[in-house]
Amino acid sequence: MIEQLRIYEIFESNKDAFHARFRDHAARIMKTYGFDIAAMWEAKGKDRTEFIYVLRWPDEATMRQSWARFMQDAEWSAIKDSSAAEHGRMVGAIEERVMRRTSYSP
Repeated sequence: MIEQLRIYEIFESNKDAFHARFRDHAARIMKTYGFDIAAMWEAKGKDRTEFIYVLRWPDEATMRQSWARFMQDAEWSAIKDSSAAEHGRMVGAIEERVMRRTSYSP
């Protein structure tokens, strides 16, 4: 098993709309492609607000295939377009890390 850390820069001006879109649409559609969301957080740094979440995957190939299918999903594409038209750009920089547990991890 691997875990994937995702960190999105989000904006104070439309973060409620971002959270609604992720909660009501992205997470639901992700599940249809085998995404296993372990946890989600919001963090405030010096210069930005972040939305952070961790996904669990059986392996990296499955992770890459699932992301490719999700990004091509017609419903998700339409939701992103309509929410951006209404609320503006909702995500800035995106960071990703694929994490493999150490042999001594609990």
